[in-house]
Amino acid sequence: MRISADQLAAEYDVVVVGGALSGAATATLLKRKAPDARILIIEKSETFGRRVGEATVEVSGYFLGRVLGLTRFLNETQLAKQGLRFWFANENVKALDQASEIGPKYLARIPSFQIDRATVDEEVLRRAVEGGIDLLRPAIVSRIDLHSGGVQQIAVKCGDERKEIRARWVVDASGFAAMLSRKNGWWRPMPEHPTASVWTRWKGVKDWDGREFAERYPDWFAAHHGIRGTATNHIIGDGWWSWWIPLKGGDTSVGIVYDKRLVDFPGDGGNIGDRLKEFLMRHPVAREMICDATYEAADLHWRKSLPYTSERYAGDGFALVGDSAAFIDPFYSPGMDWVSFSASCSADLIAKSLAGGDTAMLVEKHNATIRLSLQRWFDALYREKYQYIGDFELMKLAFRLDLGLYYWGVVRSVFDEREDGFLTPPFSHPAAGPFAWLMATYNRRLARIGARRRRIGTFGAMNDRNNLLIPGFTLCPKELKRIVPLLLTWLKLELTEGWRCREDDAPGVHEPIASQEISTP
Repeated sequence: MRISADQLAAEYDVVVVGGALSGAATATLLKRKAPDARILIIEKSETFGRRVGEATVEVSGYFLGRVLGLTRFLNETQLAKQGLRFWFANENVKALDQASEIGPKYLARIPSFQIDRATVDEEVLRRAVEGGIDLLRPAIVSRIDLHSGGVQQIAVKCGDERKEIRARWVVDASGFAAMLSRKNGWWRPMPEHPTASVWTRWKGVKDWDGREFAERYPDWFAAHHGIRGTATNHIIGDGWWSWWIPLKGGDTSVGIVYDKRLVDFPGDGGNIGDRLKEFLMRHPVAREMICDATYEAADLHWRKSLPYTSERYAGDGFALVGDSAAFIDPFYSPGMDWVSFSASCSADLIAKSLAGGDTAMLVEKHNATIRLSLQRWFDALYREKYQYIGDFELMKLAFRLDLGLYYWGVVRSVFDEREDGFLTPPFSHPAAGPFAWLMATYNRRLARIGARRRRIGTFGAMNDRNNLLIPGFTLCPKELKRIVPLLLTWLKLELTEGWRCREDDAPGVHEPIASQEISTP
């Protein structure tokens, strides 16, 4: 129930710092596993505001819908997502129908959603409280003193009142603030992946599926049989990409992510919203979509260093979940996948410890599993991807390989094992090593080829008037056979181009590279 400072107990089994999705989901899962546990959530805000992490994919869609039981709520209040879609351009692209496109041809087969985090976070927290978890809100945690194997001390400010409470376990779900990691010196930036992001919400973004485009570009409009507008659309340039996520009610979340070694964000000062629009207007697809749109001036964000991780993810008395533990990259919308896995693993760890399990062994395994998963996740999907992300031909190959292996290795295991599948984060299973190596290898090689193309002036040559409309993946084992011809395509690419790469092509695979001006059509 929601309580006041006067109703606080002196001691709890678990205190969760942060009541948004990560914290409320962890508390909910823990209460299921340990029904007698006394759990308190402390949330600093009176109401949640909007935040990034608005697109689910198949795994997080399963977690929200089937694990947390939100399917009806999501169907009634949010938008059904229609996959991922990518748009490319070069100097030959003057209009939307000339841009190369990658995406699904039909509607999605497995559910996922475009969500307004403010409303979804409120609903997950409401259900947690309804399930017997105490909530103190609004309240600020001013201090956490950790005592390994003992009782943790938490100082809380609620209005003018200050309270000291104790708990056997503390869950840090404070998001980017990463309260425990930063305070204890575990927080680490990732200089090997120097990305930054700017974002806001917009009104008046054009409708991908509206009559304006149907009349202006009839052949382009007719070639696609699903819905473009409720996909997560990605408008991509050399060294950067932008997300376009529609929200219930008509707003659109739009932001860019860019590699600071390859792209200079425009201007040294001035309004960040104007600079974001100036940046996007350089791309012909973005220009058509946003030319008449306005951004919400009170909702502008610029994170100049995006990725980070922690040296520790749990100890005997604490666990980090969601963005308090790590954040790598928003490409492919993995944020809520990470919430799903970290919340599930942390709840399982704490429940087993409260039940008398060997906490030292559980903590050691938890840290090793999360560390391995995040490292392989980064190497397989994100290390130097921005070297080739803006080239249609290279991304066409990478996306199909990434998608096929994601379905076969991650989505299918969750659907087969259900909630237990979330206890094995991506790439952490003993059998996942060869697949992680394969993905890291082709990602690294495509980065080198992309850098060579940039050097010799052929980068993005197929970015106009080419399309890949995919029928869609299923969870049938036979889908794995799709990977074989893609690997042969990669081999052909190596035989025609890969062997020509120099050691200084994509040096960022190993070390920083020099900054370049943004490449624009």
